[in-house]
Amino acid sequence: MNIDNDLRRIALQEQELQFDRFDLDAAWRLGSTLRRMAAERNLGVVVDITLFSMPVFYAALEGATPDNPNWVRRKRNTVFRLFRSSYATGLNLLKQQTNLQAKLGLPDADYAAHGGSFPIVVRGTGCVGAVTVSGLPQRDDHNLVVEALCDVLGAKYDALKLED
Repeated sequence: MNIDNDLRRIALQEQELQFDRFDLDAAWRLGSTLRRMAAERNLGVVVDITLFSMPVFYAALEGATPDNPNWVRRKRNTVFRLFRSSYATGLNLLKQQTNLQAKLGLPDADYAAHGGSFPIVVRGTGCVGAVTVSGLPQRDDHNLVVEALCDVLGAKYDALKLED
């Protein structure tokens, strides 16, 4: 993994994976897609979609742990604060050899700069929420979210996925 390559690719993902509109039906489609993908692959994850106004989708699959919901909350808080994917935030901080607490005064108890949470952006509006997965290594959490977004938005995953 090359941090600079991943950061460039994530910036492209964040630019390309935006919705024209995002409502409760779109949340259901995205959440159901993530849940189906995780179930087909026997992944023990938690899937969460939360808008700034309210939670709109949640699923825990066999193998998820009691810690996963807390990781979801902390990663989602990071997206809500910075409007960037939690993985990009973590990679940027790694490059700067710092962390959220030192750089922004954000406590580890409430924020996590680990992969798996991605901003839900509506073109012309901005960030309206976050889609989050927890339960896999952070890069895999991020990749699963991006793959589902590509599926729902009709984008080509091969053109947007992080390079091996």
